[in-house]
Amino acid sequence: MGKAVASEPKAIDCTCVYAGSFDPPTLGHYYMIREGAKRFRRLVVAIGSNSNKESLFTTEEKRRMLVGITKGLPNVSVASYENMFLVKFAEKIGAGCILRGIRNEDDYRYERSMRQTNEDMNKDITAFFLMPPNYLTDISSSTIKGFIGVKGWEDEVKKYVPPEVYEELLAKAKLIRGETSD
Repeated sequence: MGKAVASEPKAIDCTCVYAGSFDPPTLGHYYMIREGAKRFRRLVVAIGSNSNKESLFTTEEKRRMLVGITKGLPNVSVASYENMFLVKFAEKIGAGCILRGIRNEDDYRYERSMRQTNEDMNKDITAFFLMPPNYLTDISSSTIKGFIGVKGWEDEVKKYVPPEVYEELLAKAKLIRGETSD
């Protein structure tokens, strides 16, 4: 008998939305995007504005970073939306799926509640959940932002964000400190 070979999952014939504030995009976000791109015919990475969170980056800066990190994924596009429920944005672009990540028990409770609410608004849009590997579970955009400015932050942050995002973070930190480039 031959050795079993794991194969890539067959892509679901669906446009899927993966949304977040992406302030900044992390390796956890990139994991979700990469895995979503494998599993869905088309993946739309949607930058949502959250009025409860203070943003470090503008929507356009986030879009630039996301386009940069997804350039090798031909079935991925980047969009943005504001003042709209995610499920309504999914409807608007003709998506039949929403991809969400679950890092821990708190995420699970929140995402379960959101899934039920979204189903009440549109039963035809299906939620899919992925759990990132252990080394990515404790990473969040808020954690990354909290590191900035602490002595040695650059070495720590570099471990958790794609290179394009790291460069943007360095530039943003200089701007915040009032430094100019020569």
